[in-house]
Amino acid sequence: MIKTTIYGLEDGSGAVFLPREMLDSLNLQVGDQLQVIETDDGFVLRPVRDDNHERQINAARDVMDKYEAALRKLAK
Repeated sequence: MIKTTIYGLEDGSGAVFLPREMLDSLNLQVGDQLQVIETDDGFVLRPVRDDNHERQINAARDVMDKYEAALRKLAK
């Protein structure tokens, strides 16, 4: 379980910050949209995945860029 805090903004609304490890484990990025679903037990946050194919391609490119040297060695 990960705990976070609601931070107040100047306009009176609030913002919830998600820790980096949670964003990484859920494959979320800054700017992604989340659905907020109210349940009897609280709230559920669910990613809005309209661009699933494009997102997967971008994730694959990020991995290939990060591990380029290792991938080149494995390809030999």
